[in-house]
Parts: sequence; C-alpha cells; structure tokens
Amino acid sequence: MLSAAQASRYHWSQVGGPLQASIGEWQISRVNAVLGRLEAAEHHGRRALHYARAGHLEPFYVAYAYEALGRAAHLAGDRRARDEWVRRATRLAGKVADPDDRRMLLEDLAELA
Repeated sequence: MLSAAQASRYHWSQVGGPLQASIGEWQISRVNAVLGRLEAAEHHGRRALHYARAGHLEPFYVAYAYEALGRAAHLAGDRRARDEWVRRATRLAGKVADPDDRRMLLEDLAELA
C-alpha cells in the first residue's frame, strides 16, 4: 500500500501540479498513519498542506491536509494539536461546495474525535 502511494506520487510529479502533489502527499500521509509511522505521517501531511496552500487549492484539499495533520497528531496522542487541526478542517468543510465531498471529509474527521 505504501509503495503504491509513493509510486503514484512520483508519477504524478512528472505530469501534475500542486493539486496532484497535495493529493499524493495526503495519500502517503494516510498510509503511514494507518501503519503507525508517526514521523512520516506528519511529514507528508505538512507537504500536503504546503502544496495545497502554494497552489491556492479549493478548501476541500486544504481541509484534507489539515485532516492528515490531525490524524498524525491523533497517532502521537497529542489531543490539543489533533483538536486544532480538526477544528481548522471542520471550519473549511463548510466551504466545500460538493455535498458528497463535504460528507466524506466530515466522516473522516469524526474518526479522530
């Protein structure tokens, strides 16, 4: 799973832009979180946020970068940081135009509560 996420990120880096970079970094962060690899989950979450901000991406992608950082903080047992990232993501969820995307985001954030 990790190798597939890393390969996807690499291939999109050859033809994509900030959107694909942010998504790829989020995917790598998520897989690392599932595997219990805190440092890698946090590192790639920060990279996802960097690309989302630098690319001026829609709130959905910035919120998912926050979700990645919240998930890493949750893994670390840092409730204060987790709550802050979840709060930021939840605030942006209200700006997500697509109701299915908003629902998916909120469901993922609920896992961290």
